[in-house]
Amino acid sequence: MLEAKSPVFSLPACPQGDACPMQAELTRLRRELETLRTLVHTDELTGLFNYRHFTQSLDLEMERSRRSGKPVALLMLDLDHFKRFNDTWGHEVGNKTLRHVARLIQNTVRRLDIPCRYGGEEFAIILPDTSLHAACVLAERLRSVVADTPLPLEEKELALHCSIGVDVHTSADRDDARGFVRRADAWLLQAKTQGRNRVCHAVERAATHVGGEERDLLLRGD
Repeated sequence: MLEAKSPVFSLPACPQGDACPMQAELTRLRRELETLRTLVHTDELTGLFNYRHFTQSLDLEMERSRRSGKPVALLMLDLDHFKRFNDTWGHEVGNKTLRHVARLIQNTVRRLDIPCRYGGEEFAIILPDTSLHAACVLAERLRSVVADTPLPLEEKELALHCSIGVDVHTSADRDDARGFVRRADAWLLQAKTQGRNRVCHAVERAATHVGGEERDLLLRGD
């Protein structure tokens, strides 16, 4: 399960040291609070970040992009023919599929990336400090991983495919988070209309600096 960053809590000093009767209770309450905070930001089914965390993180990363001049990329990923898949195999297999794809996403993205369940069978992945080219490399890697990793069931393996839309926000862009999502979603729709199981993306703009994390993304999996 992914964890949202939690504030640091400090316990008050106890004059009785470790034997203080309040120590255990305060520790328990702190753990419960941290658990609740994580649950607020986590999708219960997949273990990825939820829609609420997505919207908060996207606003934050776009503001960081405006201040730093470094781009932030957004991937919108949707499982192909998922309704038909659900109707054929049932909702429990559908849920297993979503958990399966979530694990593939977690195992493919970088540690600084923010993978979220956007809703239904759609996932959103925020890529901080990432150019369009590097984002497309990751998107194609994800598409390939999903296609090459069928869902294992007792009696058979079920093939899966996904479509992905990719766009990037730079300090020169003036749209808000909602507009950014609409742009990436439009590329996802194009991937669907062009036959599914593919990546569609925005047009490459001016070249940007390639940082260390982005360089690692480009080199991984080759």
